[in-house]
Amino acid sequence: MGTIKCIGILTSGGDAPGMNAAVRAVTRSAIYNGLEVKAIYRGYKGLITGEIETFRTQNVSNIIQQGGTILKTARCKEFMTPEGRQEAYETLQREGIDALVCIGGDGTLTGARIFATEHNYPIVGLPGTIDNDLFGTDSTIGYDTALNTIMDAVDKIRDTATSHERLFFIEVMGRDAGFLALNGAIATGSEAAIIPEIATEYDQLGELIKNGFRKSKNSSIVLVAESPLTGGAMAMAERVKNEYPQYDVRVTILGHIQRGGSPTAFDRILASRMGAAAIDALLEDQRNVMIGIQNDEIVYVPFNKAIKNDKPINRDLLNTLRILSI
Repeated sequence: MGTIKCIGILTSGGDAPGMNAAVRAVTRSAIYNGLEVKAIYRGYKGLITGEIETFRTQNVSNIIQQGGTILKTARCKEFMTPEGRQEAYETLQREGIDALVCIGGDGTLTGARIFATEHNYPIVGLPGTIDNDLFGTDSTIGYDTALNTIMDAVDKIRDTATSHERLFFIEVMGRDAGFLALNGAIATGSEAAIIPEIATEYDQLGELIKNGFRKSKNSSIVLVAESPLTGGAMAMAERVKNEYPQYDVRVTILGHIQRGGSPTAFDRILASRMGAAAIDALLEDQRNVMIGIQNDEIVYVPFNKAIKNDKPINRDLLNTLRILSI
């Protein structure tokens, strides 16, 4: 699109492995296409405070393997107000930035959609979140790495769980989505996953107890999504101690270890493809879309769809886990 000569790039919300690979891809694809690139530090907050630097290809050298985000990230209450967004718009005008690429999750894309609508401003979003909860894409940047981190941690915990014949509740991230818990449970051979998507359908813990935790095994591991709908691992453990005191229960909360670490090959490739596609989208006069991947093909998903629609859990995976845990 001829009117776009300079693009801005930012990362916002919770960090995810692969964000740096995406920053690298956006920067180099833009430069390849003759565009100027300006990096915005600390997400939407940096738009308001003016923390902006011109990026050249060397600025993104040797970052593809790094976790976190070199652009930093921050929550920004000011951007949630019309006045704050007006300040951000004035910064963009002052800096000569014609379009934005925003990397982040649901909150990031929600902010991008509101800003783009208010100011008729071109924005393309990249799905950077370990939760994998954005509609319209098979995978989000950072999800595969987080899943592998969970797998590595649970493998280690199983060694001690087996030695002591204990029941372990392991809490993983996923406030509104159980993708990490469900797929992590399958990958680690865990006995069950307690996830928010089915929390209102039936008593997941009661069902597990009824079917017998141990069966033929001398230890059990259950992955629990941190959602308020599940109550988290601590609530599960407390309930078992009260209602089923015969079990020797332990809790491990993996916490922010899931966000860190060098991204996997899958996340590096995904972030690179999506970053390049973001520039293609802007050059094609696309706006207010998230770059997604479906059946290994790049797709453009309108912000409204990506944000408003709940990404469904694959029910077949629940059945697979149930079958394989006997």
